[in-house]
Amino acid sequence: MAKSKTIHVCAECGASSPKWQGQCPGCGEWNTLVESVAETASGHRFDSLAQVARLQVLSDIAAREVDRLPTGIPEFDRALGGGLVAGGVVLIGGDPGIGKSTLLLQALSALSHTHGTVYVSGEESGEQVALRARRLGLDGSRLNLLAEINLEKILGVLNAERPAVAVIDSIQTLWSDQLSSAPGSVVQVRECAAQLTRLAKQSGTTIVLVGHVTKEGALAGPRVLEHIVDTVLYFEGDTHSSFRLVRACKNRFGAVNELGVFAMTDRGLKGVSNPSALFLSQHGQDVPGSCVMVTQEGTRPLLVEIQALVDSAHGNPRRLTVGLDAQRLAMLLAVLHRHAGVGCFDQDVFVNAVGGVRISEPAADLAVILAIVSSLRNRTLPKKLVVFGEVGLAGEIRPAPRGQERLKEAVKLGFSRALVPESNRPRQPIPGLEIVAVRRVDEAIEQLRQFG
Repeated sequence: MAKSKTIHVCAECGASSPKWQGQCPGCGEWNTLVESVAETASGHRFDSLAQVARLQVLSDIAAREVDRLPTGIPEFDRALGGGLVAGGVVLIGGDPGIGKSTLLLQALSALSHTHGTVYVSGEESGEQVALRARRLGLDGSRLNLLAEINLEKILGVLNAERPAVAVIDSIQTLWSDQLSSAPGSVVQVRECAAQLTRLAKQSGTTIVLVGHVTKEGALAGPRVLEHIVDTVLYFEGDTHSSFRLVRACKNRFGAVNELGVFAMTDRGLKGVSNPSALFLSQHGQDVPGSCVMVTQEGTRPLLVEIQALVDSAHGNPRRLTVGLDAQRLAMLLAVLHRHAGVGCFDQDVFVNAVGGVRISEPAADLAVILAIVSSLRNRTLPKKLVVFGEVGLAGEIRPAPRGQERLKEAVKLGFSRALVPESNRPRQPIPGLEIVAVRRVDEAIEQLRQFG
């Protein structure tokens, strides 16, 4: 096959050059030219998918529900929004060794009994994949394996077999013979992902791409990779812990921020149906600086323990968070000092979300403040107490979404007291739960004394 003509396009202004140059001839920026495939006279690579554009009235377009293909792993299906979608493209990333390949091999093994599946391995040989499947106790009698990194050969096999689901492990290892750059380069990753996306939309095959991540935790490669796929999943969790979290950061067919919780065992990843109980399994000791909150991950409420340690600073006071936003901690300490009279300016403050969970929603503010006050005063919080609420700069406590669902989840796990924002006070009493609603930070701290 003759190679396609390549050009070099500026990433800043879009100007093109027939050969690489250090400086863009259009905008004058340095080192912005990247190799790309020149479009031929026959058209763009996505021309086969394009239809004649015509105006349509939105109400005249028939909308139907997207059919889902369950993977056989309920927690994985939850993160996907209910299962895989025919013709969809899923990108999953995570730290090395966290379990991406293990989870996908388990899912394909379960799917292979009812649907055609292909596992394309670009990082391991067929013998290595077979050894892992044997170690996990998987039945690979119907799972097709292709150890290949050449894009054109992979497309040829997928076009011939037309499987229902295909996994590419990983997109950074593929290379196209139409380009002269090395595998893993920006142009190779972008072109390979575009060609696989075109195949998925044409044939209806669901493509799952495994992506490497940078040291900051973001997916490596061009940002356009996350834009062209339908779903982006991130593996989270400490590799030294047995807990693994799969979070949906983008999903065209479901809700974002959905969370699947897994436990890593010697037989692979096992879904955790009640993650709140798992995260609180070690909770119960009456120790200062511990507070339980209810966070909302997608459609699932989770109970997570927030721990704080406040100690005398030796030198410059330090602020350290694990699983929470460090900048938001600095803001909460300022609010605590200004509106509640509790100062930590000469103290080291360390805050941790137990279980490897990363909490990004502001509803954790109240739990963080109460845990800090508990550690600073060396007094334990009341037993069976759960809290949530956002704290504003004026010291007010703002409501959190889906407060009723959070409170019901707390009751299921045996909590009998709740400290919530005034706007989250339920209209009807919840049996077995004593609810105290507060409006400001100083009220919340004062209320702890009255709990007894």
